[in-house]
Amino acid sequence: MDKKGTVYFFTGLAGAGKTTIGGLFYERLKRRSPEAVLLDGDQVRLKLGDSTADGTVLVTDRYTTQARKTGALQTFRRIRDLADQGKDVVICSISMYREVRAWNRENIANYREIYIKVTRETLYRRDQKKLYSSGAKNVVGVDLPYDEPGHSNIVIQNDGQETPEEIVSRLEKFFGLE
Repeated sequence: MDKKGTVYFFTGLAGAGKTTIGGLFYERLKRRSPEAVLLDGDQVRLKLGDSTADGTVLVTDRYTTQARKTGALQTFRRIRDLADQGKDVVICSISMYREVRAWNRENIANYREIYIKVTRETLYRRDQKKLYSSGAKNVVGVDLPYDEPGHSNIVIQNDGQETPEEIVSRLEKFFGLE
C-alpha cells in the first residue's frame, strides 16, 4: 500500500497565529513534499459558500453548534482522503470541539495537532479581524465556548516571545523534519 501523508493541524483561537505559523510551516514542508496542500479555515468556509471574501455571512444556519461540527467533520474527512492519497496537508482552523479533534486522532493515520495558544490580552491586542473589539456576536472564545485542546502533540505559547520563523524551526525539529 502507498505511503499515507501526514496531516498537520494548527488550531487555536482567532488571532493566535495559526495561519501565519501554519503558512510558514507549509512553505518549508513543501520543499520536502512538493505535493503538500495548505488549507485555511476561513478559505474553506468561503469555498463552501457560507461567507463572502469580506466575511459577510450568507448562510446563518451554518453557525449553529451542530452545523459547525458537521462542517468540521466533513472538512476533515476530505483532508483524510488527501492524506490517504499520500499528500501531506497543513490545515489552520479553530475547530472548536473536542469530538472533532478526537475523530481526527482516531481516523487520520498520521495526524499531528499543533495548538497555538495565546493569552486573552494578546488576542485583544492583535485583533486583526476586529472580532474582539467590535462587539461581534458568535465569536469563539468570547461568547461561544471553546473546548481547549487537551491532547495536542505540541502546544506553542505564541505571545511574542519567539518569531514565527523560530517557532517553525522548533516544530521542524519536534516532528523530525529538519
